[in-house]
Amino acid sequence: WLAEGIAGVQQNAFYMHRALDSNNLKDALKYSAQMLSELRTSRLSPHKYYELYMRAFDEMRKLEMFFREETRRGSCSVVDLYELVQHAGNVLPRLYLLCTVGSVYIKSKEAPAKDVLKDLVEMCRGIQHPLRGLFLRSYLSQISRDKLPDIGSEYEGDADSINDAVEFVLQNFIEMNKLWVRMQHQGPVREKDKRGKERNELRDLVGKNLHVLSQIEGVDLEMYKENVLPRISEQVVNCKDDLAQFYLMDCIIQVFPDEYHLQTLETLLSAFPQLQPSVDIKTVLSQLMDRLSNYAATSPEVLPEFLQVEAFAKFSNAIGKVIEAQVDMPVVGAVTLYVSLLTFTLRVHPDRLDYVDQVLGACVKKLSGKEKLEDSRATKQIVALLSAPLEKYSNIVTALELSNYPRVMDYLDNATTKVMALVIIQSIMKNTTCISTSDKIEALFDLIKGLIKDMDGAQDDELDEEDFKEEQNSVARLIHMLHNDDHDEMLKILCTVQKHILQGGPKRLPFTVPSLVFSALKLVRRLQGQDGDVTGEEVPATPKKIFQILHQTIEALQCIPCPELSLRLYLQCAEVFLAQLIDSFYTSSYCVTAFLIQAANDCDLEPVAYEFFTQAFILYEEEIADSKAQITALHLIIGTLQRMNIFGVENRDTLTHKTTGYSAKLLKKPDQCRAVYACSHLFWTDDQDGIMDGERVLLCLKRALRIANAAQQMANVSKGSSGSVILFIEILNKYLYFFEKGIPQITNTVIQDLIELIRTEKQNDSSASDPSAEAFFASTLRYIEFQKQKGGSIGEKYEQIKAS
Repeated sequence: WLAEGIAGVQQNAFYMHRALDSNNLKDALKYSAQMLSELRTSRLSPHKYYELYMRAFDEMRKLEMFFREETRRGSCSVVDLYELVQHAGNVLPRLYLLCTVGSVYIKSKEAPAKDVLKDLVEMCRGIQHPLRGLFLRSYLSQISRDKLPDIGSEYEGDADSINDAVEFVLQNFIEMNKLWVRMQHQGPVREKDKRGKERNELRDLVGKNLHVLSQIEGVDLEMYKENVLPRISEQVVNCKDDLAQFYLMDCIIQVFPDEYHLQTLETLLSAFPQLQPSVDIKTVLSQLMDRLSNYAATSPEVLPEFLQVEAFAKFSNAIGKVIEAQVDMPVVGAVTLYVSLLTFTLRVHPDRLDYVDQVLGACVKKLSGKEKLEDSRATKQIVALLSAPLEKYSNIVTALELSNYPRVMDYLDNATTKVMALVIIQSIMKNTTCISTSDKIEALFDLIKGLIKDMDGAQDDELDEEDFKEEQNSVARLIHMLHNDDHDEMLKILCTVQKHILQGGPKRLPFTVPSLVFSALKLVRRLQGQDGDVTGEEVPATPKKIFQILHQTIEALQCIPCPELSLRLYLQCAEVFLAQLIDSFYTSSYCVTAFLIQAANDCDLEPVAYEFFTQAFILYEEEIADSKAQITALHLIIGTLQRMNIFGVENRDTLTHKTTGYSAKLLKKPDQCRAVYACSHLFWTDDQDGIMDGERVLLCLKRALRIANAAQQMANVSKGSSGSVILFIEILNKYLYFFEKGIPQITNTVIQDLIELIRTEKQNDSSASDPSAEAFFASTLRYIEFQKQKGGSIGEKYEQIKAS
């Protein structure tokens, strides 16, 4: 059918061109009418009809040029031509020809443009077939758009000509819209969706009228407000067609200026609640708010106008009415509207937190009575709603002032609550936000509770292990960012954090407790020896108070299988006592001994520190069974205890005795040997008036030698060789260390005997030599020679040792 139509158009166009070439007006009109008769078909789809129409349109442009030339030469009066074409046999060709001649008629200015246009738009009522009438009026709009009696136009007439131009475009628009809507109701019901798609392809034909209307110079704000917008809105509402209403409301928003929308908000918004329930109002209304917010962002000078017209109140009221009118609107639609309103508010009124909270409150009201959201699209919009204030203010503290913020979060499911909590933490990290009051932290931890404890009995077993670690590491980083220069307020912060993270369960505590512990220890270092009564709630921050909190916190780790971490934290706390006391000492004139006694008696810190070590030993005995973990823990205990000088003689003897006893009970002989000679450092420290017990140092080293010898014998029994001498070389280096420290019990004779012992063991070893042991021993001998060459007191001490 399309091919037949095109063939008919081409054939008649050929004869029409021949008539035009011979200036035969009668035949030109005859063949042009026959050509246009091809547009009377009802067999083509809109898409194919458009193709046929464009073929005819191109030919009609040539015919128009011929008419113009004829009237210019005077061969035919345009008035006579206007009357002549009305004698065409069929209505559709007659009206196409009439519009074509009407264009020439207006161009000739022999009659006012408004009269010709009025006549044409009325005559086009003769075609009521939706498809044919729509294209006919589209043709009329196309040939008249540059001939409207607009201000500054060559066709401008009297003062009312602007009204006539507007009336012509509006009337043509209204009639086209009626034809467009009528297409939906023609044909069988089963083809309704097909007709909807076909109509969607023709929507630009109708929308072009609004574009033409927006280009008329005479349409000022007053005319738009009093005449244009009410007429268009009335037509949009009355057509009661969801496709037409959606498209035309979108067109209004897109084609008319932003300042017009701002000044006519009430009229424009009043149409939205009257639209069909099936219209996607959220998209159109969101576009309007986005456009106006962009207008405010690019033109700050117009912001007072937004306040003057009460834009926020009108939008908020309109959204409420739309949601109320469309009772079946899905949750995602309502939330999307609130997201757009919040975006508009943050861009236009960023200083009005009450507006922001009002939007969140309206969203809570819409969601009230519902359980956790299960619609993923609605959930995504809620996340967007909650993220908008964070992105705008770059400060979570501002969001914490919004009373409805946590109420909105309550409607998220557990997984999305975690996502939102991570967004909040990432915002804090990105903007290095300092949250400095316990009240704000209480509110913050309420927002991120999905990360710090199980929600509604939900478990994290299904969560990917890497994702879980990343979540908990984010919480740990957050704890480190909490700070207040006021010691008492910082203590309140730590107590608030402790209250929340101890609810985290066994999987979370190993990640979050260390951060709390080290944050508390930083506060201890800042206090510099302050102390006082720890009873009551409103007490000053003191080291003792903080260490009691730390003891409770670390104790919570003991109920989960994490003894190594607990032990490390206990030892870290004990060591901070020493650092805190030393800091205090440097601010006073007391000697170390006197100060330590004073601190022990007045502050009663020694029993607390001793308790930390006791807990560490209990963990070592009862919880740590792995041999490698025992070695690591034992060396950590030795290193921490060696740096401690807070203990009295009795307590220190108890702790060192326990430590050396644990060292001698390790499973493997080499591990025993290394732990025992490491214990020698517990009996000799370089601090002023430190521990200097040379006898016990020598006792540890001799014991280490016996264990090393036993290890050699065991290797000889099991492997048939004496084994490596690496342990003897390590012990030799310890002897050299204490020899340089001046311990009288460590003499050059003892060192010389040990060197000879190592050489003897090497000679007796029938197996292949150990390269690392050889290099270690050679390096040790070179060190002895180097010390000899240095001269002075050190050189004299080493002089009698024969290294070569």
